[in-house]
Amino acid sequence: MTDNPMPDNPMPNNSGAAGPDDETLALAHALFDAARQGDAALLASYLDAGAPANMTNAAGDSLLMLAAYHGHAPAVELLLQHGADANAINDRGQTPLAGAAFKGYTDVAAALLGAGADPDAGTPSARAAADMFARTEIKALLG
Repeated sequence: MTDNPMPDNPMPNNSGAAGPDDETLALAHALFDAARQGDAALLASYLDAGAPANMTNAAGDSLLMLAAYHGHAPAVELLLQHGADANAINDRGQTPLAGAAFKGYTDVAAALLGAGADPDAGTPSARAAADMFARTEIKALLG
């Protein structure tokens, strides 16, 4: 696991066609920042208005991955309630649950497990990360 997820560059454009406008990019950056900072109120306002709960940045980090990796259980729960994929794997093969295990966020891990996150998915898996970093509380949650 890396300690610094990639910067947000949503919707990369390799087709040569016109990319997203500045307003769309600003909105995407605001959503990624809200997930990273745990701003559940801002996330809720956009999710309720139809923003995709599974939006990812150029590194494949979902809003859920960023909220989980930064230890924001309320934001994680909100994203899950709006249909975020608890098992989404980023471009480095990491899952939100593995990120929570790596960082030691037991409350986030519990929320993800409650939503069906697979402790053996990804590389390293959440189980492997919990073992590697001696996260005993998370290991107990994983069974």
